Amino acid sequence: MKADISDGGRKIPNETVLIADDDPDIVRFVRVNLNLEGFEVYGASNGREAIDLARQVRPDCVILDVMMPELDGYRVCRELRSDPRTSQAAIIMLTAKTLSADKIEGFSSGADDYIAKPFDPPELVARVKSTVRRRREMRETSPLTGLPGNFAISRELEVRLDEDPQHFAVIHADLDNFKAYNDRYGFVRGDQAIQFLAQTLRDALDGERNCFVGHIGGDDFVVLCDEARAEDICKRVAESFDEGVGTLYDPDDRERGYITLLDRAGDSHSYPLLSVSMGVVRSSGRRFTNQAEAAAVATEMKNYAKRRPGSTYEIDRRGPESREAGGDAA
Repeated sequence: MKADISDGGRKIPNETVLIADDDPDIVRFVRVNLNLEGFEVYGASNGREAIDLARQVRPDCVILDVMMPELDGYRVCRELRSDPRTSQAAIIMLTAKTLSADKIEGFSSGADDYIAKPFDPPELVARVKSTVRRRREMRETSPLTGLPGNFAISRELEVRLDEDPQHFAVIHADLDNFKAYNDRYGFVRGDQAIQFLAQTLRDALDGERNCFVGHIGGDDFVVLCDEARAEDICKRVAESFDEGVGTLYDPDDRERGYITLLDRAGDSHSYPLLSVSMGVVRSSGRRFTNQAEAAAVATEMKNYAKRRPGSTYEIDRRGPESREAGGDAA
């Protein structure tokens, strides 16, 4: 089992680093210092070996010496960036060259950072941590909404289960009638509807402490917040969404309050304007052993909410003996 390294007081799986330098002393020196910080480190002595090894281990970070046999660091960097197996790795150029033109060439090749020799071990470690963190955040962010994606959601939920298992809530939100909207207006405006819900969730959390919102994918979102604030947040989301949803429609559809579509048989069907359904699970009401259990109950509550028209929410109030339905936010 791999060790963990600390990230702001939280434990995350350790990262893998590849150091490529034709000086074995530098490879050994970097390996020792990064091993002490919990990184798993691989070494390569030339450019070709670096590319081959990177494709095998798919490191989180690659430290490249510019001047290497067979292929220089710039060429290696370009090769790594062009290969889907290694394109997401953080890349740091390590070199004695400090001229601006050399740095520009490194960044143009796809490098994320640049460290000049000789270097201090604490600086190298700090640069590696910072660069890996930035790359990880980029990978875990939804390009459509700018919100954290599945990996970040999973990590945040796991942290709350470990640190505060009795005082948080999970809200699962998604759009109602989204497929019909997408079929009527096309995927570009469908993306705009998803972005509108994302912004609505952000606005509802403005000023709230200890809250997190993530984009699962499609029109599905997750909010993690203090248990006592969950219902107020759901109310704000529902009210704000219903107030602004009309802006997503053409004037005629907005005035009618619904859209019409023809099915494959040529029959016409009507669909209400978009709304948002939310399911809420409170950690104090249940003892969850893992994040999958919490997510499943939140999804169950969201599906209950979808049985009612308009923007609604359903809170899991089940205790040891009973279950009480949640409220309609309209």
